[in-house]
Amino acid sequence: MGRLVTLGLVAPLAGCGFQLRQPPTFAFKSIYTGVAPTSVLGTELKRNLAAMGSVELITDATQQQKADVILDVLQELRQKIVVGTNAAGQVREFQLRLTFRFRLRTPKGKELIPDTEMVQQRDISFNESAVLAKETEEALLYRSMQTDIVHQLMRRLAAVKEI
Repeated sequence: MGRLVTLGLVAPLAGCGFQLRQPPTFAFKSIYTGVAPTSVLGTELKRNLAAMGSVELITDATQQQKADVILDVLQELRQKIVVGTNAAGQVREFQLRLTFRFRLRTPKGKELIPDTEMVQQRDISFNESAVLAKETEEALLYRSMQTDIVHQLMRRLAAVKEI
């Protein structure tokens, strides 16, 4: 009986052409990433590119001319902006912002993706009696934004169809 119910639920999905998102395919075989070694976002980006298996990741600046494409990181900025205070002037709400600017080009200078800025933002309430909990929440929100930006970047890299 359970199999019939499962079959009844899965059959319409199969008929409509539904399928899980496949890993992206790239028009290039090797990429040089010019991210700072201390960049947390850069580390996640490198990990995602290495996990693809189909792309050779070049991190040595002296070898960048051997790469098919070069990812120039122009800006990586974290901001914490006060957006709300109470009557006593104490902060009640922050806006966390993560900005990432990049461009993709060939070693010969042909621009494949022009200067592009990606911004993620999240709002976070603040309570001085729960400072440690809010610090942890802030770190988790930054991590979430960073993951979103890396996924967006991977999709944009996959959208490049020819070098």
